[in-house]
Amino acid sequence: MNRNSRSLLATCVFCSLLGHSFAMSQTIMDQTVDLATNVLDEIMSVPAKQIPESLLASARGVAIIPSVVKGGFIVGVRHGRGVVMVRDDSGQWHPPLFVSLTGGSVGWQAGIQSTDVVLVFRTRKSIDNLLSGRFTIGVDAAAAAGPVGRQAAAATDATLTAEILSYSRSRGLFAGVSIDGSVMQLDYSAGGAYYQTPIVGANGEAIRPLNSAPPSAIRLMNRIAQYSGAPQIDAPGLTQNAIPVTPQPNQAEMVRGQLVTSWQRLSTILDERWREYLQLPREVLEGRAVELSVIQAKLAQYTAVATDQQYATLVQSAEFAATYNLLRDYVTLQSSQSATRLTLPPPPTRR
Repeated sequence: MNRNSRSLLATCVFCSLLGHSFAMSQTIMDQTVDLATNVLDEIMSVPAKQIPESLLASARGVAIIPSVVKGGFIVGVRHGRGVVMVRDDSGQWHPPLFVSLTGGSVGWQAGIQSTDVVLVFRTRKSIDNLLSGRFTIGVDAAAAAGPVGRQAAAATDATLTAEILSYSRSRGLFAGVSIDGSVMQLDYSAGGAYYQTPIVGANGEAIRPLNSAPPSAIRLMNRIAQYSGAPQIDAPGLTQNAIPVTPQPNQAEMVRGQLVTSWQRLSTILDERWREYLQLPREVLEGRAVELSVIQAKLAQYTAVATDQQYATLVQSAEFAATYNLLRDYVTLQSSQSATRLTLPPPPTRR
């Protein structure tokens, strides 16, 4: 592949990711939840190919990540954002929490650029691992491609013992899929912005505030309750107007915070030379204003690594993939803010 082809491919992937890079505002997060509801409806609409209702009836959690993007780089980076819903011991589904899914070897068909991913958590242990903040599928919890069909049974040993059953849907096709090696982690900033309140308590445990759940969350909860035979959520007085209207958090600042955290994880697996090469600009690390050209230059360094086959081992790591994706998001947000600023001469002096 020549240099021009690689550049064009990287540009196409960047544009594909752009549609999912603004999952920080209330409106876009509502859309993410609604997309998850649509994915669930479409999967369950064909009895011969749906997730068996018996599996959903006994599930302890379900994660839905719409449109996981398959990066067009040599090593094929994957990344997506979605939601996870947790079921308590009484059988009640709790409001969704936001998650990201990065890396791993997803068994898509050749040429497919994105897919919807659904994970069915079968044990309390697997959900607890996720709620701890971050875990690797296949390492922290055993996973297997899930069976499909209304009458399907968990026939294989791998499926019988798996803590997580995984599915994907691409171009209308729905099937179980292997997703070992993918890293899933909670997105606390997105959840806090969506619910207009922190979603992590003083003891570090996740909080799913039903009394502040937006209508999109209620819709998704009732839909998963319908398919799993759980109690519906009765919220007759909950309307969009009932949700407190507060100023939206600064999107770029939330992404910056996630980027810094991701870089800190990446730096722990690098030697001194690579830490120096990939280290984020000091202004980003310290939360100060940064020139757009500075972070664009840093993004170019990451892209040079991501498109060079000799660095495949590094690029395939979840730490690099997450940092690279967040850096692209941050550059996009900063570019958007820069484009809205007017270039004007100095104001007139007062007389």
